[in-house]
Amino acid sequence: MCLQTRRRLFLPSWTLYPLRGLTGVKTSCGCEQMAGPGPALAAAKSPSCSSLTTKELQQNLRAAKQRERPVRLLFEIPATRIVEQALTKYVVYEVVVMRSGSFDSRRVSVERRYSDFSRFHHKLLEEFEEELEDVVLPRKHLTGNFSPEFISERRLALQDYLAKLYAARCVRQSPHFPRFFTQQEQKRAHSLLRAGQFQLALDQLQIILEIEEKLLPWQSPTLIVPTLSALAVCYRDLEEPEQAFAVAHRALPPVRRYGLSHYRAPLLELLVDLGYQLGRPVAQLQEELTVLRDAERGEVSFRSLKELVVQEFI
Repeated sequence: MCLQTRRRLFLPSWTLYPLRGLTGVKTSCGCEQMAGPGPALAAAKSPSCSSLTTKELQQNLRAAKQRERPVRLLFEIPATRIVEQALTKYVVYEVVVMRSGSFDSRRVSVERRYSDFSRFHHKLLEEFEEELEDVVLPRKHLTGNFSPEFISERRLALQDYLAKLYAARCVRQSPHFPRFFTQQEQKRAHSLLRAGQFQLALDQLQIILEIEEKLLPWQSPTLIVPTLSALAVCYRDLEEPEQAFAVAHRALPPVRRYGLSHYRAPLLELLVDLGYQLGRPVAQLQEELTVLRDAERGEVSFRSLKELVVQEFI
């Protein structure tokens, strides 16, 4: 036997054939591996291939793409209007708040005067004067305020001003930021609620909630608790128990986690009452409420959620 033949006997069988002649073998997970050792065999044995379903792989891919595309706030002032009253005249700017990185299904906007921007700016300077030394509010003019050219110029300047404020981390995480976009609407909604105009209050509160949800990535989760609580009260008085239960149930986790004790018992009480009405399991909620009231007996006065809500934003 020649030396060359002897060497061939000790070669692995798969090396006796050209690689281009090998055919793929379907594994149980649907991957194709070569009929011999190599990188494809390792891929076939990898957990990502063997243990994840197609749906899970697609979900992971979407999540990875979302992480690569950070969410940002965008501000647009697309329109203005002039308001004339008996003793005053002023310009109102429509401010649209949007989030990038995902499709915003609805444009939500508020209206603000230049004086609102000015008060907002001065409040921020009280806390962040050094951080905002390069952020300048468009100047106030005493004449020519109502010419179309001036209004258009100021509209763009205010839009740019909001973008610069958002770029400052201290501002976008400050409680002053959401207040600028929602406080006037909160006062209006709670005034309607106190007047018993629950549907009008509900419509306003839903807009507030949408704005707060856009701001939520940079704020405490407790931001939406007052709005959800007011929505629960409105839904209950409008005899929509399913919706009332849903929004109250959504408000409870941040209340528990961040110790908003004045909301906890009223929310639990509402959830227990609505749960019985809807045939939901409420034993755990009832037990939590009982323990809470036993612990606080003599220390606090118990108020219903409605009694609590009507005292907000006066």
